[in-house]
Order: sequence, then structure tokens, then C-alpha cells
Amino acid sequence: MFKIFANSWKTPEIRNKILYTLMIFAIVRLGTLIALPGIDTAGVMAARQNGASVASTLYSVIAGGANSGWSLFAMGIGPYINASIIMQLLTIAIPKFEQLSKEGPDGRKQLQSYSRYLTVVLALIQGSGLVYTYQNMYLVHSPLVYIASVLCLVCGSTFVMWLAEQITAKGIGNGSSMIIFINIVSNLPQGAAMLYYTIVGGGAIGAAKVAAIVIILIIVLAFIVCVNSGERRLPVAYSTKMVGRKQAGGRSTSMPIKVNTSGVISIIFAISLLQFPQQIGNFIPNKGEAFTKVLEVLNMTHPVGAVLYILLIFFFTYFYTSIVINPNEIAMNMKKNGGFIPGIRPGQPTSAYITRVVNRITLVGAICYAILAMVPILLQWIFKINVGFGGTTLIIVVGVCLDIVKTLESQLLMRHYKGFLND
Repeated sequence: MFKIFANSWKTPEIRNKILYTLMIFAIVRLGTLIALPGIDTAGVMAARQNGASVASTLYSVIAGGANSGWSLFAMGIGPYINASIIMQLLTIAIPKFEQLSKEGPDGRKQLQSYSRYLTVVLALIQGSGLVYTYQNMYLVHSPLVYIASVLCLVCGSTFVMWLAEQITAKGIGNGSSMIIFINIVSNLPQGAAMLYYTIVGGGAIGAAKVAAIVIILIIVLAFIVCVNSGERRLPVAYSTKMVGRKQAGGRSTSMPIKVNTSGVISIIFAISLLQFPQQIGNFIPNKGEAFTKVLEVLNMTHPVGAVLYILLIFFFTYFYTSIVINPNEIAMNMKKNGGFIPGIRPGQPTSAYITRVVNRITLVGAICYAILAMVPILLQWIFKINVGFGGTTLIIVVGVCLDIVKTLESQLLMRHYKGFLND
């Protein structure tokens, strides 16, 4: 892996992409330090620390950083993720959107434009709720200050969305994943400091708790690597045919199907959807006992909220896999090219077989990722310690790191640097 980074740095074009990505990382982190106009930053940070939970901390880390709720990038990439969820759901529900998704790059480009517009609308709604939540923490209470803060939040979220697209187009890896990645990495020292304070304040008992947590996280890390690299390879054979005077085909290959095709997207979508009622609750001044109870139940630290969290992970895992993998299309293309799965007839039987295999392996992936997503919640239940990072954040970090390595490796291979990888 280190050779891949070293050889990538020696290639001017790839080095420029890396530097460009690092520059955007610096801009994103700088934006989380720019305060909203007129807000009392110390008061907001104290309120967040007193009322933070695993769910809210995890969502804020993914969106823009656990201690940046008072900043220009307080919502981060969150509205863009929510807009992507809605657009993918609408792609299945609305025939026009489904047709656009099948029209190639032009259709996807138009759907991407709709996602941008929807991001602005969601950012306006979420930003208004956030400002309403912090209205008692402004140094100057004025409608103009509140409006300015909402506009700043909308502009900040839109700017982060644009930065993510720039990373995808000119940098390394997927922009949204990379921004989430840098937000998580920037909060890891805070989690490590929390473990250190647990050791200092808890003595031998605290040290034992931290040692157990570290061992669990190492096991989780190894499990994540296994799940990310796991795949089911379906054997595919191609029949021989005459092309002129020569025989073509007759080769055997395999079609890999990943254990979890959706990856961490299913977890991010589940978190965003589960936190949506709390965003709506920000607009209600007097929530009442019933609504407050509902919000409490939907918290991931509550058993009901935890169950809903797992169910949403299963739903989005199957949903995203159904979008990425189309068994009918795979079977049709395989039949056109003279390919078949040994023991399975071409056409509809092949499609049914692929569907059955994909459903089974997706179930395994969903179970694995649901277990990993529950790690920080279980740690808080068992050890009474809010670590601030765990299964979900480790999944994102490991997944993004593996994607970066694969991206750099593929770009090196494209530039005939294969020899470096085999040294």
C-alpha cells in the first residue's frame, strides 16, 4: 500500500489530484471553524456537550464535525445525502426519473441537477430549524441576524456539495465519501482523548474498560476488512463460435458479487432518515409530552430506535443493491455474448438464479453491517462510555481508505506503472 502512495506521488498528474483533494480537505475543515454571525460559540458547544448522544454525535460527525454546530459548515454534506436518498426513491416511484436514469450520462446529469436543487431546499429547511434551536444563544437577537445565519448555512452546505463534486471530478475518490471521511478522521483525536480521561479518572476499572473497548475495536476493524473484501464469484462460461476461420470464445471466467454492494451508504441513509423527525422537531417550540416521547424512542440509544435503525439498514441495503445490480440485464447481456452459468439455462433461469444468489449474499452483508453499526451503541450500553466512534465510523474510514488505494492503483496501471506494484 505504501508503495502505491509513493509511486502515485512520483506521477505528476496523480500528485496534482492528491494535492487538490488535500486542499479541499483544508477548506472543509477551515469552514467548520468559521462561526455564524452573532452566535455565542461557547454556549452552543456547552449545550451540545451536555445533551449529546451517540446518535446525534454520529450524525453531526458525518455531517460536519461534532463540535462545529455553530459554524458555517454546521450541516456539511448532510442535506446533499438526504437529497440523494429522495432522488433515488423518486427514480423508482416516478417513471420519468426512471427513464432519465437509463438515458446514460445525459440523463444522470439531469438527475444530478435535480439533486442539487433539492439540496438547497433541504438546506433551507434544516438551516431554519438549526437557527431556531440556537436562537437563545445569539449575542444579538434580531430577525436580520437569524436570516443571515440561515443564508450562511444554506450557502455553506451548497458550497460543501460543490466541493464534493470537485473532488469526484478532479481529485481522488468519491467526493461525498471523502468529505465524510475527513470529518470523521478530524474527530478521532477527541475520541482518543475521551478514552484517556476515562483511564485517568477511572483508575484500574477505567483502564480495564478502555482496554476492552480497544480490543473490541481491533476485532471490529479486522471484521470490516473481511466484509469489504468478501465476495461471491459466480462461474461464467462462454461457448465457442466461428469468426471467419478462427474459433472465438470457449473461455471461462467469474462474475464477482460483493458481500455488501451498498457498502456504508445504507448506514448513512439509515442515520439520515432516523434523524429526520428530530430535524422536524426543531421547528416546534412546545413539542408536548407525546412528541417528546416519540423523539426519545427514535433515539438510537433507545431499544426501539436501535431496532428501527437495524431495519432501515436492511431496507437500504436491499434497496441500493437492487439499483446497482439488475439480474435481468446481466442475464440478457450474458446471453447475447454467448455466456452462461454452468448448470443454469440462459435467459430467465439465469436471471432467477442471480437474483437468488444476490438476495442471499445481501442478507449476509446486511446482517454484518447491522452488527457493526450497533457497536458504538452497545459500547455505551455496556461500558457507559460515549466513545464517539465505533463500527459505523470505522466502516466509513476503512471503506474510503480501500477505495483510495484501488483508485490510485487503477490510475497507476493506466499509466503503465504495473511494474512498481509487483516489486
